[in-house]
Amino acid sequence: MPRTAQFDRNDIVARALSLFWERGWAGTSMKDIERVLGIRPGSFYAAFGSKEALYIETLDLYAERGAARLRGLANDLGPLGALKAHVLSFAKRETTDHAKACMLVKTLLEVQGLQETLADKAHALLDQMEKQFEALFNAAQDGNEIAAHHDPIRLARRYQSDLIGLRASRERRSVDIESLAKEIAAELDALT
Repeated sequence: MPRTAQFDRNDIVARALSLFWERGWAGTSMKDIERVLGIRPGSFYAAFGSKEALYIETLDLYAERGAARLRGLANDLGPLGALKAHVLSFAKRETTDHAKACMLVKTLLEVQGLQETLADKAHALLDQMEKQFEALFNAAQDGNEIAAHHDPIRLARRYQSDLIGLRASRERRSVDIESLAKEIAAELDALT
């Protein structure tokens, strides 16, 4: 009879997300995973198969949390309101986040050319995120919140680029993140 896992898989993946986000792929050893997550090697490999497989699950969880947060904002504030609130939220978030920069971007910067499976996964999730932004810009355009001459694809790409830059700038002590976030939000208002 196969043994059942003695841990909550969702809890392990959530805690692994924090660990990987803070330390990165290479900075997190199997010993770290065992110690921090409290999981024995045999149980770990039986449940996840490899460090890479666990990392991929954490990337999926990270992306789903972000997508769910954005969907919630859109339900509450409408498409343009969601985009503005989303960017402003990064200025207000506590710096106790495990890492201020986007985990997907951090992954790309760390593993590109070294761990192509992880790099491909991060690329795919960033593309999904850009599509979510594009859908919101399309909805805002359909609702006459932004002018018809704007290209939602280009707007989504620029918005994502601005978010990546904003989040990376949070790592710098001398940057006024709140002012930058307000400028990005004001640029969205100017799209009418």
